[in-house]
Amino acid sequence: MKVQAEKGEASNSSVATLSEPDITPAPRTAGERQGLQVVGEIKILVLDDDPSVCHFIKEALANPHYKLDTVSEPTQMEAKLKSRRYQLILMDYVIPGLQPEQIFAWVQKHQPDASIIVVTGYPSIDSALNCLRARTFDYLTKPVQLALLQKTVTHCLESKGLLRMSEEALREALGAVIREKRKAHNMTLAQLAERTKVSLGYLSQIELGKNSASIETLYRISLGIGSKLAELFQAVEERC
Repeated sequence: MKVQAEKGEASNSSVATLSEPDITPAPRTAGERQGLQVVGEIKILVLDDDPSVCHFIKEALANPHYKLDTVSEPTQMEAKLKSRRYQLILMDYVIPGLQPEQIFAWVQKHQPDASIIVVTGYPSIDSALNCLRARTFDYLTKPVQLALLQKTVTHCLESKGLLRMSEEALREALGAVIREKRKAHNMTLAQLAERTKVSLGYLSQIELGKNSASIETLYRISLGIGSKLAELFQAVEERC
């Protein structure tokens, strides 16, 4: 959506102009996150009346496993929603000639299994509540950093089971978390081995991500570093 200075409040003391897209470009693409496996082809639809915003989102989410369509003409949006099944829809909240409730109704009718991420240049309590009622996955405000957009899309697709970490990436992330928590307690690997009764060599392999640990071993390690087992996996999720 094209933001005009007289229509919206400036964000972070910067005023958008007609020639500037409402999304800040970032050099990385969605396909650069390491360790993720794509389950089948993922179809994504972008609905925004500003073609430049559609272009930036398409570039940000570039991935050979993503089939990404964009529509900037409001009169063509319902037809596109009817044309094929999508797993994710990114939509502007304010589109000339259309009401948000109308678009939500189209999505519910034609794309009942799709998740929705709203990106708006005009945030308000009313629009946030409408999105909440429509059960959107997230509500982002423009200008939005593409890194944040990429992360939000990734989390959405992960929650739908369409993206998942590879076993190797999970081992490496978990090992890094264990190492960081151990060092935060000023504990050597030998001291952790003594506490957990897990061999020094095995602990070293776990921290390096070279070996998988059983739930029992992870439970011992979590107790040894003063954490709960669930906290380890939560830290892995936040790290990724």
